[in-house]
Amino acid sequence: MSSTPARPPLRALVRGLWERGVWWVRDYAYALRTQIGAALDRTPADAYATGSGRPVVMLPGIYEDWRFLRPLAQALHARGHPVHVVTALGRNRWPVPRAAAHVARVLQERDLRDVVLVAHSKGGLVGKHLLSETGTGERVRALLAVATPFGGSRYSRLMPTRALRAFAASDPVLRSLAGITAVNARIVSVYAAFDPHIPEGSELAGARNVRLPTGGHFRILAHPRVLAEFDRLAADPAPDAYPNRPLT
Repeated sequence: MSSTPARPPLRALVRGLWERGVWWVRDYAYALRTQIGAALDRTPADAYATGSGRPVVMLPGIYEDWRFLRPLAQALHARGHPVHVVTALGRNRWPVPRAAAHVARVLQERDLRDVVLVAHSKGGLVGKHLLSETGTGERVRALLAVATPFGGSRYSRLMPTRALRAFAASDPVLRSLAGITAVNARIVSVYAAFDPHIPEGSELAGARNVRLPTGGHFRILAHPRVLAEFDRLAADPAPDAYPNRPLT
């Protein structure tokens, strides 16, 4: 005799929807504040490129320029790390392979080695592409990806621009990246329990997956766990092979 799974109480459903709604509002409020701040910011691109620590290259998400990640860049620079940005990416609307090829040239021109890539959203896809490239991948120590759609997003097919529709799981670039698993052990994927842009989440097989008990696609950039995971990456004598399980 089969039994029907019990439905969650109505109160629990309402509470869950309310909580997600609050997360969503806070997420977009953070994104709006940060975008306005980035638009008004006149910090030069090389402002954080000094330091004796492990070099960092910042990779923003789509429709974000490097200044959207400036609070994180400041925090990393304060820890003694030289932080490099790639201004030619603009607001990161290029296809992933083109963006990765340009960042690869920057790594070579600046002779950057043992780099930790710190990326948000689409930037994480660019970072994984770099890791997979012969020659360039050897210059990169690891990738810290925050809210990256490694498996795509089901919402992409509803988007008005080709750049956003490229996040479909069926997209050839995403499918190609998904098939490259050897570099996943050098990736730390940090993501929220609820991401309004990536309902599938950002768990990546073979990576270190850090699932935060909160919601958002943008405001988790300010979560202290992001810096903690960077510190762990920067301090490790060599990148570890991380277990494929979410950590909280």
